[in-house]
Amino acid sequence: MIERRLANVISSLLTNQKVMLVYGARRVGKTVLIRQVSEKYAGKTLFLNGEDASTEVMFRERTAAHYRQLLSGVDLLIIDEAQNIPEIGKILKLIVDDVENIQVIASGSSSFDLRNQTGEPLVGRSYTFHLSPLSAEEWLTQIPAAQLYMDLEERLVYGNYPELLSIKSFEQKQMYLSELAQSYLLKDILTLDGIKNSSKMYNLLRLVAFQMGSEVSYDELGKHLSLSRNTVEKYLDLLAKTFVIYRLPAYSRNPRKEVSKAGKWYFYDNGIRNAVIGDFRPLAIRQDVGALWESYMISERMKLNDNRHDTSMYYFWRTYNGQEIDLIEERNGELKAFEFKWGDKKPKCPSSFKDNYPDVPFTSVNKSNFIDFVTK
Repeated sequence: MIERRLANVISSLLTNQKVMLVYGARRVGKTVLIRQVSEKYAGKTLFLNGEDASTEVMFRERTAAHYRQLLSGVDLLIIDEAQNIPEIGKILKLIVDDVENIQVIASGSSSFDLRNQTGEPLVGRSYTFHLSPLSAEEWLTQIPAAQLYMDLEERLVYGNYPELLSIKSFEQKQMYLSELAQSYLLKDILTLDGIKNSSKMYNLLRLVAFQMGSEVSYDELGKHLSLSRNTVEKYLDLLAKTFVIYRLPAYSRNPRKEVSKAGKWYFYDNGIRNAVIGDFRPLAIRQDVGALWESYMISERMKLNDNRHDTSMYYFWRTYNGQEIDLIEERNGELKAFEFKWGDKKPKCPSSFKDNYPDVPFTSVNKSNFIDFVTK
């Protein structure tokens, strides 16, 4: 079992009067992560599952006296799938405010559910963590760097979901990812917010998958699907909040010359993206290798920073005359620029970017130097 990097971060931040909130898509390993934290914890732990009806009943009497009695002798309370407990935010607030010397971890896959319930009650009382599929940095705790190079094609096609470790055949990997994409990742969305036409949601996701790494027009997506622009934006927002896809906005300090309002969409995991479009062909016969490499690099960089509880911001950059950079990373006001190439080419920094941002370092990332990019 691969130890998740966030386990040490969460353990180091555990404190009274704070709730550790762990978000992530289904099957990325949230339960494993919080069990790894509990195994390292020296005090007495109570581990509860929010999907168990008895857990909801346990917290139903919402009084400080009841929670003090219920949690007497407990040092660490862990609630997995906490979004299933009604008004969990108010419950957690009462616990951290009125139960002395208790530390709390809560996890959830439906980020918008858990955030809506915990957001206002837990202002100033929580730390938030995002758990993704396995990162390259985590893989390297188990395999040598040479093996990571050798496995690159598999990672670009099948992604990094932890359960793939125990699945040997490519056919079974494809079945697992297809089932995950269709039955689990959309499960949290299709039952909410009055969404009745699941096929429209899935077809929208397919269109985004085919345009991954390109600027997306909401109006064009709406025309293809007979949906309004507002509905397209609403669906994309829900898909983002359940950690299926994310939007990379444009970076600009000069909106007259640089694109400032556009956005690109990427999948958190290439395996899910390829499952959505039903394409697991090897890289040698694909036309989207560049997009897969770009997506993999950006998601790995995000994982690296998330696993360190880093608060970087991410953008792409493009001018109206066509000069562009794949990724701009902003941390504490400082910028770094990255361009991703699957082949051996090492492109130069675009002249317009160099002129306008002379102090920003530019790095070209390809197969020969990507390990430094995803681990440092």
